[in-house]
Amino acid sequence: MLSRRDRLTLEDGTQLRLLSAQEVLEARREAEELTQGDGERALCANACLLARALEEEGEPVFASGREVLEHLSAREVARLARQWDGLDRAENPSPEDGEEEVQAIKKALSTRLMSAFAGVCSRRLGRSPRNSGRRT
Repeated sequence: MLSRRDRLTLEDGTQLRLLSAQEVLEARREAEELTQGDGERALCANACLLARALEEEGEPVFASGREVLEHLSAREVARLARQWDGLDRAENPSPEDGEEEVQAIKKALSTRLMSAFAGVCSRRLGRSPRNSGRRT
């Protein structure tokens, strides 16, 4: 396999590690059990993910998503989840990543091409007579 970075060391010395597909599924299932309302879904999912991804000296810092929720603030959970997401996207890019940038570039190129070719056909055929506004 190709060499890749599967860990991110944080300022306090703990590490976020990439998770296997199985671990992600387990985190989702645990989050479903913790969630009591739609407004809690993201926080619970991130807490369960961090319970598996956050390690210190190779050992999990938290035993469960519930424990993450008990010890970290919502802001800390969100910050760590964003860092984990950045690591995951860098190491496991998706075909959809960057789609907005691609669409913006395509639009800019098509606009430039249309502007560049504006009037080319009419010059080749000669100038059209000016319309005086009167009809005969």
